[in-house]
Amino acid sequence: MRYLGSKDSLTEQITDLLERKGLLKKELTFFDAFCGMGAVADAVKSSYNNIIVNDSLKCSVTYSQGRLYANECTFATLGFNPFEYFNNNHTTFEGFIYRNYSPGNSNRMYFTQNNAGRIDYFRQQIESWHSDNRITDKEYIYLLACLLESVSDVANTAGVYGAFLKHWDSRALKPISFNKIDSQEGICPNIIAHNKKIEDIISDVKCDVLYVDPPYTQNQYGTQYHLLETLILNDEPIISAVTGSRPTAPMRSDWSKMYRAHILFEKVVAETKAKHIILSYNNDGFMSKDYIEATLKRYGLEASYECLIVDYKKYNNFKCQGASGHCEYIFYIEKKDAADIIVESPLNYTGSKSKMIGIIKEYMPQKDINTVVDAFGGGFNVGINIDTRNIIYNDINPFVESLIKSFSSDAYSYLQYVNRLIKKYKLSPDNKAGYLELRAKYNSISIEKRDPRMLYTLILYGFQQQIRFNTSYEFNNPAGSRWFNDFLLSKFISFARCSRKKKIEYRNKTFIQLLEEIPKDAFVYADPPYRSTLGVYNDGKRGFEGWTLAHEHSLCQFLDAIDHRGSKFMLSYVLQVDDFYNEDIANWANNRQYHIINVDTPQGRYNNRQEVLIINYQHDCKNNI
Repeated sequence: MRYLGSKDSLTEQITDLLERKGLLKKELTFFDAFCGMGAVADAVKSSYNNIIVNDSLKCSVTYSQGRLYANECTFATLGFNPFEYFNNNHTTFEGFIYRNYSPGNSNRMYFTQNNAGRIDYFRQQIESWHSDNRITDKEYIYLLACLLESVSDVANTAGVYGAFLKHWDSRALKPISFNKIDSQEGICPNIIAHNKKIEDIISDVKCDVLYVDPPYTQNQYGTQYHLLETLILNDEPIISAVTGSRPTAPMRSDWSKMYRAHILFEKVVAETKAKHIILSYNNDGFMSKDYIEATLKRYGLEASYECLIVDYKKYNNFKCQGASGHCEYIFYIEKKDAADIIVESPLNYTGSKSKMIGIIKEYMPQKDINTVVDAFGGGFNVGINIDTRNIIYNDINPFVESLIKSFSSDAYSYLQYVNRLIKKYKLSPDNKAGYLELRAKYNSISIEKRDPRMLYTLILYGFQQQIRFNTSYEFNNPAGSRWFNDFLLSKFISFARCSRKKKIEYRNKTFIQLLEEIPKDAFVYADPPYRSTLGVYNDGKRGFEGWTLAHEHSLCQFLDAIDHRGSKFMLSYVLQVDDFYNEDIANWANNRQYHIINVDTPQGRYNNRQEVLIINYQHDCKNNI
């Protein structure tokens, strides 16, 4: 059957990949999330005892099921061969297809009158047999799939049903035959079918292997295959005047929209229960190879990652006329355990603890934590990665706090806003003037009305993507050589989804002011500035309070107060930089009998420093000093 994006030509590569990974096992469950015409599910049906197929179009699910059921249909109760029965008579019926998709009662030329009448007859008879229990549920679905196949052979279209041809194609003038669908040998004992949008069910479907083959262009399958959907649903809907299309809004897919596809892909990868993920995708799709790779590696084991490139002959569409080098990607990755997945902040924040998340989580209290307080939140790498019921994020810088809070808004709208600014000001590493124009626009707006999304756009194209203001609270970071690349896009989408999913309260206070708002059962994580390593955000010269010895003493008093009330805390700090050793912090911790834990972590150019964690609770602290 002719179908956009059919994977009949890729089944060999996909099955070879599954075999190499040791995943063709009866005891595993295979989930074809965008089954289409079921080519992949059909190719592996003999290797699994459990196969799940899903598609947002009912006609696709039906066709896929038909291929899977084909070898089980004997028509014993019916008592005769339905294919011979249909092809040996010439009965017609002037039903919905005849009246609306042939010249019999309309101007639409999808089928000749006779073929349309035959299609109506086939559909009515199959339904009658099923209602009278003369065929099983599997036989019913199989015959409907064969009907779809037969219809495709005589449709007066260019392959899809978005519109009909204005002149009769020779194939459309042939009398319709009721034909069997192509199906591989073998059976699968247990088949489950869903007719849902994958993003609505992905977290509930239990499977071992997830195969994802989403749309990759703006083509809406509901629009292109509306007639087949109506034929299967048999519901005689209200249709459009010209093409005869049923209402397509319920069938419209967000996977066919820029940024929507990125957001949904990240959600599917993040929320699937599958241990193994396979994705096929075209190189002229909305999502780039870099974005897909970054997202897969965030949730999967990097060592297991694989990307196969399969060249193929591509039809020319509006995006690729005259282009060359079209190919299909086949991606594979083994998913990480949930505890090992790290979500990274979309801010390049000075002092970020993104590379220390694993160590921090290792030394956290082992019992359930009801509330986490990220007292010096910054880029929010730590708090967002802790599994807890409630999170309090706090940062003294109101611009940073509003930025982090803004990431919890609708990601699609956010990205559209950023993209509009990029286009309007022609932002790129080579366009300093455009960047300065946008910076001037931002600084001209009163502080209370500044949009954090505009600030984020500036940060993306600023020097080293830093957050820097002057004493007048004007953003003054110069233009840089970075841009909003696919790696950053992946981080943003992942962070945004997690922010919306978690219960987060946002605060813009000093840590002393925050004390009275901290619940007694909370775990407090503190990552303050370090007296020995002042940066542009804590030098006291940028319109915000700096970090001095007095602040350090106040910090110790703050943490002592947390300890006194019976709450647990963790302090990230730098004890030593080159020849400087912070005896004040070390003596305070030792005198209070807190535990000091050496942290061995890659610090890049900061290999001259000793980072520590200081905690006030018992732990298997092998790295104590």
